[in-house]
Amino acid sequence: MTIRLPDSRGGLRAYEPRTEPLALTPGAPFTSRTVFSAAHVVADPYADVSPDSPAAVDWDATLAFRRHLWSHGLGVAEAMDTAQRGMGLDWAGAAELIRRSAAEARAVGGRIACGVGTDQIAAGSLAEVRAAYEEQLAVVEESGAQAILMASRALAAAASGPEDYLEVYGHLLRQAAEPVVLHWLGPMFDPALEGYWGSSDLDAATDTFLEVIAAHPDKVDGIKVSLLDAQREIDLRRRLPQGVRCYTGDDFNYPELIAGDEKGFSHALLGIFDPLGPLAAEAVRVLDTGDVPGFRALLDPTVELSRHLFQAPTRFYKTGVVFLAWLAGHQSHFTMVGGLQSARSLPHFARAYELADGLGLFPDPKLAEERMRNLLALYGVAQ
Repeated sequence: MTIRLPDSRGGLRAYEPRTEPLALTPGAPFTSRTVFSAAHVVADPYADVSPDSPAAVDWDATLAFRRHLWSHGLGVAEAMDTAQRGMGLDWAGAAELIRRSAAEARAVGGRIACGVGTDQIAAGSLAEVRAAYEEQLAVVEESGAQAILMASRALAAAASGPEDYLEVYGHLLRQAAEPVVLHWLGPMFDPALEGYWGSSDLDAATDTFLEVIAAHPDKVDGIKVSLLDAQREIDLRRRLPQGVRCYTGDDFNYPELIAGDEKGFSHALLGIFDPLGPLAAEAVRVLDTGDVPGFRALLDPTVELSRHLFQAPTRFYKTGVVFLAWLAGHQSHFTMVGGLQSARSLPHFARAYELADGLGLFPDPKLAEERMRNLLALYGVAQ
């Protein structure tokens, strides 16, 4: 049977859902790449909250989704942008998420790294920004997780130039107990981060970023780059000190960046690997055998879906990620913290469903179709 889906021109088109999912099962740990999926949080649909209330989280469903990712060999990047940090999830909620997920990781043997930011303050002096970072770093280190030093809105507002970034990051790296991941999130993901590293000139910003790393290479496990510019990432990773990894955060160009070239490759820390988890894991295991064409054959077809979910305004990609988790049966509802389920249009959802179904991402295609029909009915689309 066909399902009628709305298109971007205000009409309806017929789509015939697939009947069988892609056959994907958990497998061995990866050997050639380190791969993290940034994971979303599941809202509590029964909580009586408003969009500006503290997040009400369904902890059972949230942790179950992390176990799903770990079962396929993926690491979990916790309390990151994908978990709606600064877009529905405040620091108190993030701190609880970090503690709970880190404990779950220890229990099941999963790899976890957690975001360290400054979102307990809206703004402040450089000293206050440092203190906020220190508070969050302590929480992550006490949990036993690896730290990811995230870009800070408060630092972007307080810094007067590159020297302030050098001072703040240098201070944090000197006191970090273990090597951290440095995260460069571009303004397409968060407009408040425009001019990060002290300049809107990306070449100048890159030089400052590399200066931070060069001063403390023993404290930097790697960098996570989310600029949606493949060539810039390639150029940057070729300038990294020996032993410092590049984790791609490029949700537009990840297959080619992970595959790499004769001069190197990127590891991965990606929001798109939340909905793609099992398929991405299978592709990396193929890459582990040295079969680059086989890896690309599995992952290249997913780029159209990723570019759709991450289309401008890019920061609302989380809505599509949670929508697909609902269709896939990882949660019982399509509700998000902060009410962010309203951030994308019905035609956007329809295209996301069509692309994900075509890839075989839904373990139960019939369930996904039924849920899509329910959403269409809610919007008044007759079948």
